[in-house]
Amino acid sequence: MFEKRFYYLIKIQYLGYRFHGWQKQPDVKTIHLMIDRTLKYILGKQRFKTLGAGRTDAMVSANEGALELFLYDFPIENFDAFLELFNHNLPQDIRALSIKEVNKDFNVIQDSKTKEYHYVFSEGQKNHPFCAPILTTILEPLNVELMKQGALLFNGTHNFKSYCYKASATGQFIRTIESCELIENCIYTANFFPETSYVLKVKGKGFMRNQIRLMFGVLIKLGRGEVSLDYIENSLSKTSTEIMNYIAPASGLILHSIDFE
Repeated sequence: MFEKRFYYLIKIQYLGYRFHGWQKQPDVKTIHLMIDRTLKYILGKQRFKTLGAGRTDAMVSANEGALELFLYDFPIENFDAFLELFNHNLPQDIRALSIKEVNKDFNVIQDSKTKEYHYVFSEGQKNHPFCAPILTTILEPLNVELMKQGALLFNGTHNFKSYCYKASATGQFIRTIESCELIENCIYTANFFPETSYVLKVKGKGFMRNQIRLMFGVLIKLGRGEVSLDYIENSLSKTSTEIMNYIAPASGLILHSIDFE
């Protein structure tokens, strides 16, 4: 018997601080678990499945993430009503932004063109505790101007094996970073934020496990004076065997946007 299916792209945003990442895991709360639990409630007996555009780690947030919703037998008749009902029942730290219909050939993982991640941080002082979910506090002073120079070294096509956590022998490590820059933060604001904070902005098609946190980790070491610009440049060479040993905290990392156009 022919089984009719309907396909939808849903953009979402979430604060990851209390979740154990995207992927479903036994006995812990994850973003995917809460989304599927909510859909099961609002869709009743209608069969469905969901597929995320990627996996974020525990405590990582998303200003704009995406998932694909597959519905069996019956389509969504009213997108506005669906979004209203979905958001009414989602936890307060998850929000659906938009929904549109796609065709059966669409693949939410393969068809994403670029992802932009932000890493938000401050240096040299203890911050208000309310900052903790989205801003990493580096207590000691950092040479931010030198870190800005270091961030530019990641631009272009390089061997990023040193920036993949527990890299396998057969992985694809030659990757292209479309843009990488460290700027003063004027994107995320709150009255309890420090007077000055910073954002590392990284854009590319896809990233490996902990890649951006490892990249920012070496920039922290650069800012502390523990490594040099030459060290970072050499770590990106085709012959590099360096293994990065410092993964920056997860809570400063935000999936800022994902582009399918």
